[in-house]
Amino acid sequence: MTKPKAAPRARYTLEFKQEAVRLVEAGQSIAAAARTLGVVDQTLFNWVKASRQGKLAGADSKPVSAEQMEIARLRAELARVTMERDILGKATAYFAKAAK
Repeated sequence: MTKPKAAPRARYTLEFKQEAVRLVEAGQSIAAAARTLGVVDQTLFNWVKASRQGKLAGADSKPVSAEQMEIARLRAELARVTMERDILGKATAYFAKAAK
């Protein structure tokens, strides 16, 4: 019997990794940011650790297209807006409950 082939490893650009690290440094949890970006929590943790050590590197095998950069920026913005919405929803519920 032959072994099934493993899925190829995902390769991320330096810009994508930097944007992911910015999300975490802006206050979003690693788990939430990883879920938003579609990466594994441990992977994002490793990127944050490497960034703090000044060793963050990207997959330089292919250049980043303008569309990929725009998608990464929009994902980061969506994550930020979603977090703000969730905070506002919780604050509204808290103050509505306190007013009763």
